[in-house]
Amino acid sequence: MKSLVQFTILIAALSTTIGCRNNSNNPDTTPEPEAVVFAKGADVGWITEMEAAGVKFYDNSGTEKECMQLLKEKGINSIRLRAWVNPVKGWNNTKDLVVKSKRAKNLGMKLMIDFHYSDDWADPGKQAIPAAWAKMNLIEMQTALFNYTRSVMDTLKLNGINPDWVQVGNETNDGMLWEVGRASKSMANFASLISSGYNAVKAVNPNTPVIVHLSNGHDNGLFRWMFDGLKANGAKWDIIGMSLYPTWAQGGIDAWATTNAKCLANMNEMISRYNTPVMVVEVGMPNDQPEKSKAFLTDIITKTKEIPNGKGLGVFYWEPQSYKKWQGYGLGAFDDTGKPTIAMDAFLEK
Repeated sequence: MKSLVQFTILIAALSTTIGCRNNSNNPDTTPEPEAVVFAKGADVGWITEMEAAGVKFYDNSGTEKECMQLLKEKGINSIRLRAWVNPVKGWNNTKDLVVKSKRAKNLGMKLMIDFHYSDDWADPGKQAIPAAWAKMNLIEMQTALFNYTRSVMDTLKLNGINPDWVQVGNETNDGMLWEVGRASKSMANFASLISSGYNAVKAVNPNTPVIVHLSNGHDNGLFRWMFDGLKANGAKWDIIGMSLYPTWAQGGIDAWATTNAKCLANMNEMISRYNTPVMVVEVGMPNDQPEKSKAFLTDIITKTKEIPNGKGLGVFYWEPQSYKKWQGYGLGAFDDTGKPTIAMDAFLEK
């Protein structure tokens, strides 16, 4: 009888143990949520063009390195690349985009695709319609934008690449595809074009976050005007992206701390006003002032990273590898010998 009782107790104990192991509410067995990696990024759209021109890159000891690998060693974990519709020289077209995207993914980097919806640069001062779309009306342009976006996304996917983020438009302070999509002329038109891009991205990969991007991240009035207008006209986005260049803000580079504080205030309001995460997708400072640049970068990375609930997703340096004023640009983070300045060390800090 004693043996039977002992056997019964043993079976009950085993049943309890097994039940606990199979209980999804058991804290010992519930899987931890995947940690969100803060994006420390670099836009390197120029990289293949620079390499074709014979430009070399070196680490701080003077050893020649492949540029993306060098940036990774400096703490960069994400790459941003622009997409142009039909550029005259071919750089940043879909073929070039795939080449650079593969390189980034082969290094284990996250990837952002930045659709300019132009054959060349699109920014607050110019948003030129691609030549092939020049005679289209709004409806035709919506269709062309959708088809082009989906085609690029499909091509990337066929090459084993699913971008981690996609921008629909670049620095669209007053819309894009002017004059058809100029926001101050017709916010509804611009919103419809944003929707076409958004829907095209989601048609290929529903889980890819879509970014709407403005410059002047310190200008809260600009962001409220734009995103209030887009929301009122039914546009969707997943992330609000912003550029931040103290050089062109009030007070210039010497007032970078004030500019950063204004940007942080703007980011916090965007989060609360639209329930949307934020990301600083472009920054830059003069490469001949590396100490000041590092201080600026360290501060804006820290501010963005410490936004509550992980709603500050990352900071990207725009073309840090440019040096000797490549194409007239002096806001890189490499010196004239092709080595990273101490500014890049900001991305190594925890």
